[in-house]
Amino acid sequence: MVKKVAYLGPPGTYSEQAARDWDADAVLLPVDSIPSVALSVVSGDADEGVVPIENSIEGGVTFTLDLLIHDSELYICGETVVTINQCLMAQSRMELDAIKIVMSHPQSLGQCRDFLRESMPNAELIASLSNSAAVQEMMESDVSTAAISSKRAAEIYGAEILMENVEDRPNNETRFVTLSHVDEEPTGSDMTSLCFEYQDDSPGILSQSLREFASRNINLAKIESRPNKKSLGRYVFLVDIEGHRSDSLVAEALEAVRTQVSMMKVLGSYPMSSWRDS
Repeated sequence: MVKKVAYLGPPGTYSEQAARDWDADAVLLPVDSIPSVALSVVSGDADEGVVPIENSIEGGVTFTLDLLIHDSELYICGETVVTINQCLMAQSRMELDAIKIVMSHPQSLGQCRDFLRESMPNAELIASLSNSAAVQEMMESDVSTAAISSKRAAEIYGAEILMENVEDRPNNETRFVTLSHVDEEPTGSDMTSLCFEYQDDSPGILSQSLREFASRNINLAKIESRPNKKSLGRYVFLVDIEGHRSDSLVAEALEAVRTQVSMMKVLGSYPMSSWRDS
């Protein structure tokens, strides 16, 4: 049976590329927002959903992080990384100083912040739901409007590429995760993602929890925080550790952390991607 994979559409987004990289044989279902990707999996319209979670320039994708923390019981079952090459495009060939509006996804606008400030300092920046949607909107707008998106999006919607590789840094990569009702069985080379928060604050409270991993020789691959949406100055910590949640030492560490926090949620265990070794 052919798998159905939802992604942030429309066609031409980097999310579509990530979904194809994840499962080249799947039927791809474009939806209009990151929460809609998760809803498609929950409703059964899709078997899995691919969403962006972090970018090498802009950091964590807040829509996805908040979804995982607050609004979804789905698990991360895999990850893939896409190299991002942003293109500036318009309806037809034009000079940069004639551009009055630039449309793109907020993450992409951030990835091209220096380029936009230096090349089009007076242009208005407008956020779209996706890179590809920005191209659609641009093609229906005034001729002084441009968009930042992928080369594939330009081909799909008939836009004229004015400049390629307009991202501020060449090492522009986005990590995507795949959401499902279950995560993956141990492979011997796995990652586990989790989040937790504390009821109260005190000196060393976070380091005490992190020592549960270090004392068992469990490598901490990433840590970041998001507001808990309840009180100013209170945060939820998101952590990636090496190992599977069913590994004995990882399970011990997770149970130890659980006793120290007011909320802990294991977001999933999944095979470690080859990009982590590069």
